[in-house]
Amino acid sequence: MIERAELEHVLAVARAAAGEAGRLVSASFRKGIAVERKGANDLVTALDRASEELIRTRLGAELPYAIVGEEAGGSPKDGVGLYVDPIDGTTNFVHGHPVWCISIGLVDHGVPVAGLVLAPVLGLEWSGWHARDERHAERRALGNAFVEGQTAPCRVTGVATIPEAYLATGFPYDRRTSDDDNFRAFFAIKKECLAIRRCGSAAMDLCFVGDGTYDGYWERKVGTYDVAAGAAIVLAAGGRVTDFTGGADYLSTGRIVATNGTSLHDALLATLAHTECHTT
Repeated sequence: MIERAELEHVLAVARAAAGEAGRLVSASFRKGIAVERKGANDLVTALDRASEELIRTRLGAELPYAIVGEEAGGSPKDGVGLYVDPIDGTTNFVHGHPVWCISIGLVDHGVPVAGLVLAPVLGLEWSGWHARDERHAERRALGNAFVEGQTAPCRVTGVATIPEAYLATGFPYDRRTSDDDNFRAFFAIKKECLAIRRCGSAAMDLCFVGDGTYDGYWERKVGTYDVAAGAAIVLAAGGRVTDFTGGADYLSTGRIVATNGTSLHDALLATLAHTECHTT
């Protein structure tokens, strides 16, 4: 188990690295950026690569963990890795939309344990650590999550039903060619819930669950670098994060459900299971 003091140190290093990368990237925001395509709907820029290179250099100089980035790859070492998304929401970024962020998350043997997410244009930063108290038989979760500028830890909401819920989701890059496109689930939940929003940044969607803006979020085909930091923040804020079956394999399956941890979570899982059964 990684101790609290080490998790807080990781967040301090991540905060400095993300801040520097944020200044680098923000200097070119809305300045006519050259764009490449990794896929039909998957954009990348030189700034994605420059941001990741800077973050890798800063993290590698101060932390002992393997670094896994969206652009340059990598693998965890001994079950532990720092997952970096240098610009989460690149499509937003290249179109001048302010909802994009820099995401750095520490994963310990499949569990996100610390996360730092910085949205430079919006002036928002979320951070949180999540560990287990080994002194208690039930392995009670311990953690803190914060939004910059607030002195008290942020917490998830208490909304318990889908009709009351303010939710978020996203759609996979291969939605033009794959039937596993999230549309059936979206239509089913949209008809029942209060509202659904689509940020275009999985990391920020998760942070908005952690700080009580959203009651829940689900998505499929996300990468670990997309969700590691945000998932740690949701857990630190008292929420629940699972795969679509209610298990803990969301990092490996890319299917994630994050909520405030009330009965809303199981209700979303049931609806997702129902739509999966009826997918042709």
